[in-house]
Formats: sequence, structure tokens, C-alpha cells
Amino acid sequence: MKRMIAVVLSVLMLLSLCACGSKSSEDKVLTVGMECAYAPYNWAQTTDANGAVPISNVPGSYANGYDVMMAKKICEANGWTLEIKQLDWDSLVPAVQTGEIDCAIAGQSMTAERAKQVDFAGPYLFASIVCVTKASSPLASATGKTQLSGTCTSQRGTIWYDTCLPQIPGANIQSAQDTAPAMLMALETGAVDFICTDMPTAQGAIVAYPDLTILDFTGSDDNFEVSDEEINIGISVQKGNTAMLDAMNKVLSPMTADDFNAMMAEAVAIQPID
Repeated sequence: MKRMIAVVLSVLMLLSLCACGSKSSEDKVLTVGMECAYAPYNWAQTTDANGAVPISNVPGSYANGYDVMMAKKICEANGWTLEIKQLDWDSLVPAVQTGEIDCAIAGQSMTAERAKQVDFAGPYLFASIVCVTKASSPLASATGKTQLSGTCTSQRGTIWYDTCLPQIPGANIQSAQDTAPAMLMALETGAVDFICTDMPTAQGAIVAYPDLTILDFTGSDDNFEVSDEEINIGISVQKGNTAMLDAMNKVLSPMTADDFNAMMAEAVAIQPID
């Protein structure tokens, strides 16, 4: 009998440990995935300065940026504890689908293609499309996309590379870059003449690289042709998780474009410049 009791207790203890190691809808921990390499949306730093949050799978590193600020706001409103996981851009959607993370807050456009794989809360930002070039470049005076020419690139898996660059008749499109920092470095080092990105990324870029300038064709007939879904930035969650969608949208719905822009300006102001 004592042996049987010991076996039962061992099984119960094992089940308890397994339960503690798995996520449930009741654990009140929101696990958020992001690149932590996409300033001013998100980046990694070595201290908790300016409200940075530890990166759970990269000991000694902390995440900060617009996405972290928004994640904190959502968690505070819902009484959740925030956990940040650093993931490659291409692995964010699969991680949401498998439940490795609860959501991705990572500057993702709310495209129809992505919406086949995940549900979206938001938008939590409206991001217009721009180009960036050297301030000393002849391209710096361009007032429309048809005035651009030469070599260019953008980040892999984005509408900037897949949709916008092909709209430039004179574009000599080079291989896509794996990350936003790599895209910016390609421009800064002269590997390309210009890049295509969104306004927040461009604003962060000219803080880090003062020799760059933004080409904003908004309001021009010669601007990029994009749909709302491509410039509306959302939070991806697992298909059918209506409870999480509702909780997030309750926080986001009252916010205006001015609210988003003010928060983004704060992120740009504190982003690392080295």
C-alpha cells in the first residue's frame, strides 16, 4: 500500500510539474514575439534603461521600442505579466500558429495573406511608405517614385520589397535584406542607392544615420499604390482566439493616430544610435 501511495504521489507531482511548464489562458502571462532588431519598433539593449523588458530567451538582454511600449500598455490594462521572446522575422507567424508565443507585436502589416494564417488585433499604428537615400544623393530631390532610379533594396518578407519597389520603373532591385538594420547598412555603406521602408523605420534611421534623408511622396499622384491593409500595422494572434483579440482591441480601439504617433516619437527619441 505504501508503495502504491508513493507511485501515485510521484505521478501527481509529475503532472503538476508539467502543468507549471505549459501555458494556459489562466496564467496571465502574455508571451510576445518580436525581432528585437527593428528600431524604432523594437530593439535589444544591455540594460533595463527607459523601461526596457528582459528578453526571456536571451539572458542579459532587454527589449525596448514602440512594440514593447504597446505590449506594456496592453498588459497593464488586462492585468497580465509581459514576457518578450526574440524571434527571427520569418518565424513570428509560425510561432503564433503553434502557440510558442501568444502574439507577435512586431510591426506586421495586416495583409490578407497573413490574415489567412493568423488573426489581427488593431491596427496599433498607421505606417505610410517612404524611401530613404543619402542626403548628398541626386535622388534626394525626387518628388515621386518615377523619379527614382538605381540600385535599391528592402527587408525580406515585407510589402516594401514585394509590393513597392516593383512599382519604381527605374529600380534595379537587389537581393532582399534579412533585417531592417542590414537594409539600412546596405544604404549607409553605398551598396544601394536607396531603400524603401515605412515612415517610423525611416524616422529611426535618420536619427541613427544623420547623413540620410526621407523621401515622402504622400499626397502626390506619383506615390506608392498600397491598400489600407498594407499600411495598417496589427498584432497577430492565433486563429480563433477571440478572447485575446477582444482584450487587445478594447485597449487599442480608443487610441487615435495622434496617440500612436506620439508614442512612436517617444520610441524614436530613446532608440540606441550605435
